[in-house]
Amino acid sequence: MQLSEQEIVRREKLTKLREMGIDPYPAALYPVDATSKSIKNDFEEGKKVVISGRLMSRRIQGKASFAELQDSEGRIQVYFNRDEICPGDDKTLYNDVYKKLLDIGDIIGIEGELFTTQVGEKTVMVKNFSLLSKSLRPLPLPKVDDEGKVYDAFNDPELRYRQRYVDLVVNPHVKDTFIKRTKITTSIREFYNQKGYLEVETPILQPIPGGAAARPFLTHHNALNIPLYLRIANELYLKRLIVGGFDGVYEFAKDFRNEGMDRTHNPEFTVMELYVAYKDYNWMMDTTEELLEKVAIDATGSSKVTVGDHEIEFKAPYPRVPILEAIKIHTGIDVSGMDEDELRETAKKLGIEVDDTMGAGKLIDEIFGEKCEHHYIQPTFIIDYPKEMSPLTKEHRSNPRLTERFELMVNGKELANAYSELNDPIDQRERFEDQLKLSEKGDDEAMFIDQDFLRALEYGMPPTSGIGIGIDRLVMLMTNNSSIQEVLFFPQMRPEKKQVELTEEEKIILDILKPQGQMTLSDLKEKAGLSGKKWDKSTKGLTKHGLIKIEKTEDALLVKYTG
Repeated sequence: MQLSEQEIVRREKLTKLREMGIDPYPAALYPVDATSKSIKNDFEEGKKVVISGRLMSRRIQGKASFAELQDSEGRIQVYFNRDEICPGDDKTLYNDVYKKLLDIGDIIGIEGELFTTQVGEKTVMVKNFSLLSKSLRPLPLPKVDDEGKVYDAFNDPELRYRQRYVDLVVNPHVKDTFIKRTKITTSIREFYNQKGYLEVETPILQPIPGGAAARPFLTHHNALNIPLYLRIANELYLKRLIVGGFDGVYEFAKDFRNEGMDRTHNPEFTVMELYVAYKDYNWMMDTTEELLEKVAIDATGSSKVTVGDHEIEFKAPYPRVPILEAIKIHTGIDVSGMDEDELRETAKKLGIEVDDTMGAGKLIDEIFGEKCEHHYIQPTFIIDYPKEMSPLTKEHRSNPRLTERFELMVNGKELANAYSELNDPIDQRERFEDQLKLSEKGDDEAMFIDQDFLRALEYGMPPTSGIGIGIDRLVMLMTNNSSIQEVLFFPQMRPEKKQVELTEEEKIILDILKPQGQMTLSDLKEKAGLSGKKWDKSTKGLTKHGLIKIEKTEDALLVKYTG
């Protein structure tokens, strides 16, 4: 492992601490009795406190020093005075340990007394301190100049998502998103628990990936010698529980779909699914309005939530628009009586990419997704989907070509999907067989036939309504984030590129080039200020590492950043 100069220095300090008999990673409990927030909220001059956290900044002025300590609740100023810490003749703890062997990022414990500085800052006077964990890597802390401009901020998404632990330390506002995420799931649990519904757990490893149309992840169970799938949905297991006699069950489920990744899709995601006996999709729409209004207020303090340039109102009621009517409104075309071939031709005329594996349901879904979905910014129920699109949904009571299904659209994206659940086992078997035909045509997202689920239905499932709500997308809305990676602690990432160790001269060139993207070779060389020999060696090294590319244009040689 190749270490940077700073990492080498920190390891040398680690060795010196151990030579002094100081354990840089002690095992004993540290008796914390206060936080930065509790100190500020319940401040009492002269009060004794024990706190712990990361050393985030310090200003050493001889035998005194002001520093900042960051814990889970924020930051607090602490004051180190040599004679307070070392009242006797031995000043080693301050002169050597604090001043020379501690680093920014180290986790320390402090015993002290509260006081207020001359400028009114609530501060902890350090009486004693202990090293609790030595940081061997320097934190990428932003710097602020005299004009308030921020430099070297840790804001590269690739690094932030890959090193979320660093992101949370140096960008404290990121933590607020995840605190709000917990408030959202807690609010949903409170809502359903008050109604008497039971939170349950169902299998993640499944013999058949049922409950949705999606491409699954496949694995193998060695002991049983059988293939298993990571679940794409938990729907069919929850409905088995309704068959078994529960009136209302819900689950926060980790689902997995082996499909593309973008700003709104991650291969591993969280869905909350609820199933309630003796209800229908009309009841579920009313209940969902009530739920989301509560969640918005609990998470943000208001039913109105700012998302990008829009203010979204989650207060009930929400409009209810049939999907075929939505297509007619936004395309001017009535697709309600069209067969599969007519739908395919219509999609092509609308400029939508289609292929022969798509059935009528998928074609309608593509038309709606491309031409209608983005128009629905305020919460809107898109209802009454064609039967081909909804193989698990009860036939519409007044139109046999449709089903009693809705999708909730918010900010131009689907947030929830719900049905009056199909409980006719014969009809369900026929719908599964239709899906099998789509699979045989090449649709790799068509549903499997789950024979055990059909057997369960044959024992009788009461009239039931179910819903799935995408928790990650809900959190995105409630926290005003446009990327799903911002609301997942550890989003899926491409394999990390092997880290390239650069010389100081190579770093100088990149620091100048990266913000610009590209520069003329003459301008870059002049700004780098390197000798001819160092310049040649550095540009060759950067080119070899694939970080820059030099191209000849009509006017000059151009250097492009390609890292």
